[in-house]
Order: sequence, then C-alpha cells, then structure tokens
Amino acid sequence: MTSSCMLTPTDIASCVDSALTLAQLLEDEFTALKNQNLDQFEHLLSEKNLLLANLSRMSGIQSPQDADQLGPEWTPFRQQMQHCQQLHRRNEILIMRKLDAIQGALDSLQVQQPASNVEVYDRLGQVRRSKRLRAYTEA
Repeated sequence: MTSSCMLTPTDIASCVDSALTLAQLLEDEFTALKNQNLDQFEHLLSEKNLLLANLSRMSGIQSPQDADQLGPEWTPFRQQMQHCQQLHRRNEILIMRKLDAIQGALDSLQVQQPASNVEVYDRLGQVRRSKRLRAYTEA
C-alpha cells in the first residue's frame, strides 16, 4: 500500500474528485438500467472499471485492510466511497429484480413444468393449465 503520508493534500483531493466521478457513473448506470439501455450500461461499466483501477492505484488501496489503515485526512474520500458503495448496491438490486422478472417470464413460457406456479392466459383470457394437469383432471 502507498503510505498516506507520501500523498499530498492535492493527491487526496484528486482521489475525492475521482470518487465523485464514480458516483456520477453509478447514477448514469442506474439510469441506463432503468431505461434498459444495455449499450450505454456496458460503456459505463468499462468506464467504471477503469476508474476503480485508477482509484486503487492513486490511493494505494488494494484490500479492505489497506482502507482501514488510511489516516483521518482520507475521511472525505472514505465518505464518498461509502456513498458509491450504496449506489452500487442499489444498482445491483435493480439488476437482480430485472433478472427475476426475466426468469418469471421464462418460467411462464415453460408451462409444461408441473411445479410452475405462474399462471398463463390463452387468447380468450382464460387461465391455461399445463398439459399434465389437464390430462390428470380429464382422467
């Protein structure tokens, strides 16, 4: 880890500025996810990864233990990075919800699964039961 005493206040301010840029990238990432703009999301993801690598190099933080060893002059940086962590978690939750919705849609298309609890409607708006259930009730 780079010793924090080797870094000048300007270096620390540069890290804080980069953390602010990261927060904006995370906000933009959230917007891209909400709008289902996957091209924009992928572009932001690569920008975010480059910025994180640069932040790690600038701050000397390679592991959580390194972050714990930073002095009090790093408090603004720590606070901004904690905010970024919250934004990242929010984005992760949105991704997980979208994946769950996609999985539900896929499950509804696989009606032949007897364990499926997703109801599917036919063209007339009637609940369509799986073939296996229909065969069982007709017997």
